[in-house]
Amino acid sequence: MAAAWKAGLSRVVMTPDRAVWLAGYGTRRVPEGTLHDLWVKTLALEDAAGRRAVLLTTDHMGIPKGLYDDLCRLAEERFGLERSQIMATFSHNHCGPCLRGDLVDYYPSDAAQRRLVADTTDAALEQLLESMAQALADLAPARLVQGEGCATFAVNRRNNREAEVPAMLAAGLPLRGPVDHRVPVLAVTRGDDRLDGILFGYACHPTTLAGTQWCGDYPGFAQLALEAAHPGVTAMFINTCGADQNPIPRLKVEFCEAYGRQLAAGVEAGLAGACREVGGGLRTAFEFVELAYERVMTRQDLIGFSTSASAIQARWARRLLGELDRGAEFAAGYPYPVQAWSLGGRDLLLIGLGGEAVVDYALRFSREFGPGTWVCGYANDLVAYIPSRRVWDEGGYEGGPHLDEYGRPALRWAGDVEDRVAAGVHRLVASVRS
Repeated sequence: MAAAWKAGLSRVVMTPDRAVWLAGYGTRRVPEGTLHDLWVKTLALEDAAGRRAVLLTTDHMGIPKGLYDDLCRLAEERFGLERSQIMATFSHNHCGPCLRGDLVDYYPSDAAQRRLVADTTDAALEQLLESMAQALADLAPARLVQGEGCATFAVNRRNNREAEVPAMLAAGLPLRGPVDHRVPVLAVTRGDDRLDGILFGYACHPTTLAGTQWCGDYPGFAQLALEAAHPGVTAMFINTCGADQNPIPRLKVEFCEAYGRQLAAGVEAGLAGACREVGGGLRTAFEFVELAYERVMTRQDLIGFSTSASAIQARWARRLLGELDRGAEFAAGYPYPVQAWSLGGRDLLLIGLGGEAVVDYALRFSREFGPGTWVCGYANDLVAYIPSRRVWDEGGYEGGPHLDEYGRPALRWAGDVEDRVAAGVHRLVASVRS
């Protein structure tokens, strides 16, 4: 009898060989060595009917829309894959390289640094395509088995003061705010039931470190621990919905290594626990959902912001003024990528959300769609923070007027952002489950 699945795995080193700055934090961070390599890893899947999908995981802080669109265009040309069949995820690691089009006003870059960023982005595109090609060439009969573990180091950073958390933990006091401590796990076995791949997720910012060495942060250390424990296995991490979650305490390598070990232990518990095999059958769907801005910036607004005390905001305003001078008209919203894959009917549902989705989305969709639901934030396009209605009402960094940091021509999403995202997700899930 034919196997229900074929799976292929690949891994390509993406550690830069040039002095491109490290992404994140809005500062000039010149690389000064490597703690461990950065990776593009790919899982290719094919069901018995020949339907295919490719999931990429990377150590990038974000995949910008231009890079994502180029990837989809070339993947269709080279591999015959449509956009719905490609889920390009990024860990949101802050110790990887800057890319062109990602947080375009964030860094005090000069012309030489911008050339390095452009070269790094071109290299990233080839690395993504190379990894896809290798995974598709590696397709072989496989079993897919899913489980779930737990790791508790993620802290809701909106509801807990970072300086107070260590003392609260030491005293056994409960932390505040919603979290998602689940560790979803998908094991890929091939050959004589040999474990070849482990895909796992967690909802937490990879911001343990803020130094100047290339490193995958806690997800990188977790993957290294799993690959050491299972020689020959490719371990792959996806950030579920960790936009409002931080590893605390942080800023020391020993914390980063400890969180990696905790997460790897959660994965091992998921592998050893009550696992369920994923039956055959693959369906994929994709949609750009239009997210409306609360108010688009006018020229007068931007003139005022162009002398802001925030260097990032001033760069943003001056760039947008230049676009207006060249005849640009700002759109009233943004095309937000939403994706859904069903594996084995209702056995496993993968939802891909662009941008930095807060934890409420994972909790909501898991509740609405049931067991076996994975909500992958940080997929296909960094976009911006994506607040739930609760977070939008509360404001603050994730829900308030901060879209300028992401280069958008507005300060805030309209208040119906969650409704729009959820409506798109429900349409796609209905499509792949019909």
